[in-house]
Amino acid sequence: MKAFLVLENGTVMEGESFGAETSTLGEVVFNTSMAGYQEILTDPSYKGQMINLTYPMIGNYGINPDDMESDQIHATGLIVKEYVSRPSNYQSKETLCDFLIRFNVPGIQGVDTRKLTRIIRNSGAMSAGIFVADKYSDSFLEKVKAAPKMVGADLAKVVTTAKPYQYGTHSPNKYKLAVYDFGVKKNILRLLDKAGFNVNVFPAETKAEELLKENYDAYFLSNGPGDPEPLNYAIDSAKKIMENKKPLFGICLGHQIIGLALGRKTTKLKFGHRGGNHPVRNEETKRIEITSQNHGFHVLGESTEETPITRLNLFDNTVAGLKQKGLPVMAVQYHPEACPGPNDSAYHFQEFYEMVKITKQN
Repeated sequence: MKAFLVLENGTVMEGESFGAETSTLGEVVFNTSMAGYQEILTDPSYKGQMINLTYPMIGNYGINPDDMESDQIHATGLIVKEYVSRPSNYQSKETLCDFLIRFNVPGIQGVDTRKLTRIIRNSGAMSAGIFVADKYSDSFLEKVKAAPKMVGADLAKVVTTAKPYQYGTHSPNKYKLAVYDFGVKKNILRLLDKAGFNVNVFPAETKAEELLKENYDAYFLSNGPGDPEPLNYAIDSAKKIMENKKPLFGICLGHQIIGLALGRKTTKLKFGHRGGNHPVRNEETKRIEITSQNHGFHVLGESTEETPITRLNLFDNTVAGLKQKGLPVMAVQYHPEACPGPNDSAYHFQEFYEMVKITKQN
């Protein structure tokens, strides 16, 4: 069937429907990764967004249950140049089309994704809709213009776990870690477990006072979707954890929450950072790391003696890492667990473990 991609600025692109034959709304963003469409679709950080993939052929290795970053698709829609309906991969259990149908998510192919990317880069991320229909209707644009905006949206509450749970192998010889789930990816939990932590996951609104009573050795603030500023409950928890001088590590949204807890501000990027090739400079060693990123908001402010900027995004000089003088706190804006070929930043989980070890010894 025909499908129409309608942007908030009035741009209409006609293509062909694949996946669920339903209509959808969301903020349209682009991702420059050459692979990983399954991980992208199931990353909770994409809640409320439809994804334009810049790599032209999508679907050629199918769907593998082991590559899920959560239990479902969180993106509202998928936009590709060319959908490959016959995957070639011995691990594939399902086509991308069937995967989208299973979670009632529409896709559109035959769209000029390079043109769409230029529109987003020039005009910024905006509301959009995918509409499966025989012909275009003016009502499509009306629906897009009425869609909820990302600024001010607390989506962590939507994607977080409903109740606490344990992940991985637990042992008396491992440090006890409390993970705040704002939309955590499974691979983050896997690498925290591998680094030497007893991983305990908690809903986003869990009060820090409750966890501090349990005397956890360390705390972790996960990635997640939406605007960090409305998350007062998370910012308050981060403040209390730091007041008690407990080891704290934040990734992506967790990084932004730590920034806000330290008195900095955040704001929305024009079109976000989403892809697997973002260069980041380690301001402590001056080494360059190639990182995976997925975020639409960022932390503002200059480096200070009390709160030094530890990482800098070399695409636009935005803050990509923070620490706090005198406290066991570390935060990075990128995804060290993703490892999209380069493993440059995978060391962060071991660095966190060593920080906890030193804190416990003191």
